[in-house]
Amino acid sequence: MKRFLAVFNTTAARLSSLYLILFTACAVFLVFYMTGSAERLLVRETRNAVAEEVLDLGQVYRRNGLRVLVREIDRRSRRPGANLYMIADNTGRILSGNVIALQPGVLDNEGWTTTPFVYARFGDEVDVIDDPEKAPHALAQVIVVNNGMRILVGRDLGEPQRFREIVRQALITALGVMAAGGFLIWFFVGRRALQRIDRVSAASARIVAGDLSGRLPVTDANDEFDRLSASLNTMIERISKLNDGLRDVSDSIAHDLKTPLTRLRNRAEAALSGSAEGTDYRAVLEDMIGEADQLIKVFNALLLISRVEAGFSKQTLDQVDLAAIAGEVSELYEPLVEDAGMTLVNAVEGPLPIAGNRELIGQAVTNLIDNAIKYGAKPEGRIVLSAERDAARRTVRLAVADDGPGVPDADKERVKGRFVRLDESRSKPGSGLGLSLVSAIMGLHGGELTLEDGDPGLKVVLSFPLSTA
Repeated sequence: MKRFLAVFNTTAARLSSLYLILFTACAVFLVFYMTGSAERLLVRETRNAVAEEVLDLGQVYRRNGLRVLVREIDRRSRRPGANLYMIADNTGRILSGNVIALQPGVLDNEGWTTTPFVYARFGDEVDVIDDPEKAPHALAQVIVVNNGMRILVGRDLGEPQRFREIVRQALITALGVMAAGGFLIWFFVGRRALQRIDRVSAASARIVAGDLSGRLPVTDANDEFDRLSASLNTMIERISKLNDGLRDVSDSIAHDLKTPLTRLRNRAEAALSGSAEGTDYRAVLEDMIGEADQLIKVFNALLLISRVEAGFSKQTLDQVDLAAIAGEVSELYEPLVEDAGMTLVNAVEGPLPIAGNRELIGQAVTNLIDNAIKYGAKPEGRIVLSAERDAARRTVRLAVADDGPGVPDADKERVKGRFVRLDESRSKPGSGLGLSLVSAIMGLHGGELTLEDGDPGLKVVLSFPLSTA
């Protein structure tokens, strides 16, 4: 019973019920309207046929008199499927015709009978007229001749009544079949839909409880339920990845920020524990400010990554020239590269139009050059900026290459994560967020970050979708 009530608590069941009620009401109205119209049409045809019969008999009476009229009525009353004929005297006694009994009062007024009346033919029981439900009904026209005799010409209404009964029976049958079909549809389709909803609800309850490994069931039907489940599974997969990333970032923050915070505390404690005269507070404070600045840089990088991954907004992408951005960054970093004993070569030729954010793309190129200076530095080494169009993939590839030791193939994907630093680079300053920020920026632009062998060194490639403008 609860499952039955649960079905009617669904929107689909309610809509189906409303449609069923509306269809039934329309069907009943249409059937009664059609049967009424058809019955009125048949009654009108009946009256027309009786009127023609009366006119014909009137001509016989005027040409040949009453005697011939009686013989003609008697002849017509004996034909198969004949109309109703009756001749009665002025007292109402039946003299001729195929009617043996008549509802009282029918012969009292001349002209058309106002309502259908009951009668009995030859071969019927006379007392049948006492039961209006079983007795046949008819419409007739009464004619009074000069000597007071009454002539009745009528027609049975059984055909319109049978038609009405047939249509009503058809309506009852149709409604019964419709009800049975609705029940069968509910049994084979509704119950299955309800079971699928129950499975989705159970899976949703597990997910709400924290089990993000669960997924909503998807069948081979590819219907609305499957499409909804697939969309929700995609969303859950995305949420699961975000949670995993958040957990990894939390662990990395706890691990990587513990060391600089510990150094800050130790330096402050050492300064306080020393003698006031021999302690250089200024030097200690300068070191602590440096450590704090480094921490601020880390948090700024994390905030920027979160901002980019959260959407920064696709609406911030404008038409920009990648070659112009590379030229600006190259001009800015050229003195720093020279101070490191290296050479910065800008081989990017434009224009290279793409849809992007100038600030974020500049930040990405800056990070790559900064990494090349820190990890790829060697005497008389080179950092080369280059770009090319890939017509087949409809992309623009901007590359930053150095002559350093490079990154092993096994670590090329791992170094894109947050706070990931290889063992040989831990002696260098940094937080391990540079490539993670570049990867997030490329994700916003619909592009891709790849690390390739520079032969020698490392070649970092930014692949941007080619602008259609």
